[in-house]
Amino acid sequence: MGFQRQKLSRRVVSDLKKRSTSGVFFYMLVPPILFFTDNYIQRHVTVSLVFLGVFFVICLFRLAHVYVSKKISDRYESLNTGIFIFSILLTALSWGVGSAYILHQSGEQAMHSIMLICTVGFCAGGVMSFMPLLQLAVAYNLLMLVPAISAIFLRGDTHTLGFAMILYSVYLVLITLRGNHEYWTAMENEHLLEEKSRELKKASRTDALTGLYNRRYFDELFDLEWGLSGRRKTPLTLLMCDIDHFKKVNDTHGHQAGDEYLKLVSQYLRSVFQRDTDLVARYGGEEFVVLLPDRGADQALSLAEQFRKKIADAVLEYNNQNIRTTISLGIASCTPGSDMNRDRLITLADNALYAAKDAGRNRVVVDTP
Repeated sequence: MGFQRQKLSRRVVSDLKKRSTSGVFFYMLVPPILFFTDNYIQRHVTVSLVFLGVFFVICLFRLAHVYVSKKISDRYESLNTGIFIFSILLTALSWGVGSAYILHQSGEQAMHSIMLICTVGFCAGGVMSFMPLLQLAVAYNLLMLVPAISAIFLRGDTHTLGFAMILYSVYLVLITLRGNHEYWTAMENEHLLEEKSRELKKASRTDALTGLYNRRYFDELFDLEWGLSGRRKTPLTLLMCDIDHFKKVNDTHGHQAGDEYLKLVSQYLRSVFQRDTDLVARYGGEEFVVLLPDRGADQALSLAEQFRKKIADAVLEYNNQNIRTTISLGIASCTPGSDMNRDRLITLADNALYAAKDAGRNRVVVDTP
């Protein structure tokens, strides 16, 4: 499975929310401190109150949305993401316009310096936070800095500062490009490690040839099902299957033909034992096992006969040759209790299998404790 960024959108948006939530509190905290500096609020009451009111509403909305979005159904994920991104861009634009207005005021040198420091700091923090989404980080940068840069040039007395701000904005774009690349490279590496981990886990559980569970994993599941059936007092049935005269298939047609026939048997096993709880495994060589929770011997016998008939009628065409044989099955069933362990059930099923072979093969034999 290839690495696809769009499949990770939920993870990325979650990262962005975690990165940006703490910044919202700073947006609520800094403006009051800013406007009380040098008694600016007393000289410009209307501007200060509008600025504070706008940011309080935006920040409150962003915090509320983060909380509410966790409670809303996944089918509104696109809408939630759109609202989240819009609120971020609205924050940047509001600050950019507000800072531009203040920077264009005359006679407020102290406030200009503090506003520039805050604008530069907030812009850098936002770009770092939103770096995983390149377009969002660049838009945040421009919406916050372009209005301030425009105000500086309109004042006409600090062109050097305006050019410095432009260079700073370009620098942030370059940092964004590099950081975005590093973020997605890390995400891809994490994805590949998870894929490899899943593949290794699957390989440790399955038989490489047939794709069925291997014996080791089957034994682990058998232990779990034994305990579960014992607590529930429900039946547990084990089938052991062995391909008749399989050595002859290998000797006559070759081991590759034998492998293909094992795959064919596996396909028929999966086609008959279809429940999610049915455990089908290759036990070794040409021997297979099936564990059926919540099914008694009668139900297992019916399914085993279906499977036996399918194999008896099956023909494998290999290198212009028709390969066919039969299969023998032994069944044992019980309700697990303190008077019996799982090894006893395996012994009974194995004995039933050998009884089927001794009786002429191509048949099912049931043995119960």
